[in-house]
Amino acid sequence: MYNSFRNFCERLLRIPHDPEPPPGDEASARMFRAAPQFYKYLLALWALKSLLALFVVAWITIAPVVGAITLTKHGHKAGLLLLLIPGVIGTVLVLLRVFALAMVRLDFDKRWYLVTDRSLRVREGIVAVREMTITFANIQNISISQGPIQRALGIADLRVDTAGGGAAHQGKHQGMNLHTAWFRGVNNANEVRELIQQRLRQFKDAGLGDHEDPITETSMASLSVSPDFMAALKALHTEATALRQTVARTPMG
Repeated sequence: MYNSFRNFCERLLRIPHDPEPPPGDEASARMFRAAPQFYKYLLALWALKSLLALFVVAWITIAPVVGAITLTKHGHKAGLLLLLIPGVIGTVLVLLRVFALAMVRLDFDKRWYLVTDRSLRVREGIVAVREMTITFANIQNISISQGPIQRALGIADLRVDTAGGGAAHQGKHQGMNLHTAWFRGVNNANEVRELIQQRLRQFKDAGLGDHEDPITETSMASLSVSPDFMAALKALHTEATALRQTVARTPMG
């Protein structure tokens, strides 16, 4: 029954097929999924929301029930019709919470975390599908967060920040931070972090990352440039140095 519901939702919501590996060597691709304990975590959240909804509905239906009892005591059998109000509301609530439960399972099944030797790709969501691809050249920070319930379940969230991720309001689109990718609900967060850090080091050692090596005369000499161009650069450097020294010696008025 769940498979039929899943296929129906995939067609209705146009959920994309399983993601392809991100750029890099496909042989190095590693796939990670949210742990089964994360599904229990989602179920716990669903149960809390259901209890809250039940409390709200019970509070709303008190008036119709009291009114029906009062009218019945006074011989007005039509007062029993007021009992239809809590009955209808209760039925709608049960249907909505059952549908939400199925969506929780679908949300769990549709989470993908892929890592290659050059980049990573994260996809989550079913109504609003979010997919991010991050190259190792842009990664600036990798951290792990874990709340009390997550510690009890043995899971954690792995956060990967890219350039610009520290800005408070930068890089956000429709409530999503486009500079942060999450591996949510994994039970091997340390393993995933070590894998990304290892491949990040290999990526930089291979010369594929960004380097800020200073330009020296030796490095310039290794370039294929004409002697006239080199002489012009040296003359420009001499004039700039002289101008800076002149400005430094000029007393401020």
